Amino acid sequence: MYVFKTVKDLQNYVANNKREGKTVGFTPTMGALHEGHMSLLKVSKDNADLSVFSIFVNPTQFNDEEDLKKYPRPIIADIELLEENGCDALFLPSVEEVYPNDPQPLNLDLGALDKVMEGEFRPGHFAGVAQVVKRLLDIVLPDQLFMGQKDFQQFTIIQTMINQLEIPTELVVCPIMRTKSGLAMSSRNVRLSEKGRKEATLLSKTLKAAKTKIDSSTPDKVEKWAMKELSAPGFEPEYFTIVDGHTLQPIKEFSDTDYVVACLAVWLEGVRLIDNEILKS
Repeated sequence: MYVFKTVKDLQNYVANNKREGKTVGFTPTMGALHEGHMSLLKVSKDNADLSVFSIFVNPTQFNDEEDLKKYPRPIIADIELLEENGCDALFLPSVEEVYPNDPQPLNLDLGALDKVMEGEFRPGHFAGVAQVVKRLLDIVLPDQLFMGQKDFQQFTIIQTMINQLEIPTELVVCPIMRTKSGLAMSSRNVRLSEKGRKEATLLSKTLKAAKTKIDSSTPDKVEKWAMKELSAPGFEPEYFTIVDGHTLQPIKEFSDTDYVVACLAVWLEGVRLIDNEILKS
């Protein structure tokens, strides 16, 4: 596996491969890689000739300085994991390499997509996410972009960005990878204690149980029930919202749309965890 730290070197590598007619798959990450990321790599290898990963902890998407400082950065382990799983190239840039000038906001009309859920609790977060993904796409120029379903709101916004800016990259969304206990795999999980990881299975259990209630209840009642479930000792739920998967807006009845998704965010042991479940599609 090649490791590139500069835009110039990575672009030369990608351009040389494209001249040979190879397609490029790209997965942007912030590191602390796990099997969920490796599932994205597998899909990339199955669909593209060349699989490129990036590891970059993007400062513009953190609205909490402490969260940025605490974000795990096990770079040696990450490189070894990528090599073991057959990644072709890793882009490992500095902040100055990604943003040689002051980061410029994108001219996007996201409507209400970034106002709900994560947008409500993390103002400015999605502006930073869209900004860095656009910058990385401009650098790598991939044919396909691979992202996970766990960040449901994020990939919905990125798809909107791709459409509006007419970026010639196909977004491929891959299913959530979970541990045997049901916990959604996340880089933040390493900050949980063993006890915390066991307790965190409450999130997926609550989502699964919510899915069984859609034929006998209303979104509002299920949300209230779920928030009560997620208020167990040690947990601090921020939201449990049932939305239209297309617009990310809350729904009043399960019959309001053909695509219903439940999304949640919870604090446990000082770690913020998110998860979601497609209730109807």
